[in-house]
Amino acid sequence: MRKEIEKNIKQYWKSLGPGLTTGAADDDPSGIATYSQTGAKYGFGFTWLALFTIPLMSVVQEMCARIGMVTGQGLAANIKKHYSKKVLYFCTALLLFANTFNIGADLGAMSQGTQLIFPHLNFALLVVLFAILSLVFQIFIPYKTYAKYLKYLTFVLLAYIFSALMVDMDWYEVLRHTFVPSMSFSKDSIILLSAILGTTISPYLFFWQTSQEVEEHILSGEVDELQKDENEINSDIKKMRIDVWSGMFFSNLVMFFIIIACASTLFKEGITNIGTAADAAKALEPFAGHFASLLFAIGIIGTGFLAIPVLAGANSYAVSECFNWKEGLYRKWNEAIAFYGVIVVAVGLGILLNFIGLDPIKALIYSAVLNGLVAPVILFLIVRLSSNEEIMGKFKSRPITKIVGWIAVSLMAIVGVATIISLWL
Repeated sequence: MRKEIEKNIKQYWKSLGPGLTTGAADDDPSGIATYSQTGAKYGFGFTWLALFTIPLMSVVQEMCARIGMVTGQGLAANIKKHYSKKVLYFCTALLLFANTFNIGADLGAMSQGTQLIFPHLNFALLVVLFAILSLVFQIFIPYKTYAKYLKYLTFVLLAYIFSALMVDMDWYEVLRHTFVPSMSFSKDSIILLSAILGTTISPYLFFWQTSQEVEEHILSGEVDELQKDENEINSDIKKMRIDVWSGMFFSNLVMFFIIIACASTLFKEGITNIGTAADAAKALEPFAGHFASLLFAIGIIGTGFLAIPVLAGANSYAVSECFNWKEGLYRKWNEAIAFYGVIVVAVGLGILLNFIGLDPIKALIYSAVLNGLVAPVILFLIVRLSSNEEIMGKFKSRPITKIVGWIAVSLMAIVGVATIISLWL
């Protein structure tokens, strides 16, 4: 019996890939700051979002994965093929702006998280060091090894679950707010809602998921066009669903534990404003202990290493597909100089953003808000592409999948408009 269980666990772990890493990358330092601020300011009030967004995230990422698996091309390439260049360039420009801003915010958060553990280290030096390490890993490590590295790096997110379990928790209140939604319509709560949705249903994940499905098949020795029969594609889609839903569930589970950890400590003690994600880790120490605070800080650093390559990679896939450049992390530097060049430029701009006087918490929160404003535009195209029988054939979205997809588009659009109005007033 024990051997059978171990065998099933090993098979399940082996089946996980792009969906898991995509879901884990969603909990980047920007997300951690957003969830921490949510718990600190509103207690358990927004806990229900961790449950509510699971099907929305999963269905959207499943659509992206299916587009990549069936067409053998990334998301930008499909937009280019079926829509005008104006639409393509508009979506790509939105993505580049949001992702580069997010990279800068994440580099800053990683550096501040490190200073929490090693206070005497220089902030500027840490920003540059983390940027260089991220580039070295992404550019010079073979993709097969790199994909495994990303997969195992997802374990760093367990730090947030462990740190929350060290806190004295009112589980009745936690469960009540998880299953009974509540929402205030103040300016701050609308902006935070937009940030939460933006950091969970993020544009960079759409492009990364689609392209990673293509890369996984190329890695397996299959041709770029992915010319497979119907049974093979059906089998691959079933495996992909397990991967994607597992990744999105894990992502939201971490979100849930970060919110309740900060709600049970910071909110309870009246600490409702957090300067940075690192400040959240430091503020936890008097109430949850040094080890919980340390785990929180380590999580910030680890998730940054997971998210920055995804953010920069999504930029590069999109731009490369726009201009028909050779692309793919499976290629060596000299085989795809332009592709890797975009990654270098994106990370370089992210470094510069840390030295123009941006407020750290505003950079993190507003990068999430920015994602929330960009997402509905790209989501609209994703739902249409995945539902188009001429493009997807028998693998087009089922009616229930389309419904959930349009709900996601509508929700993100409504919250985005409400956010713009809130910021304007």
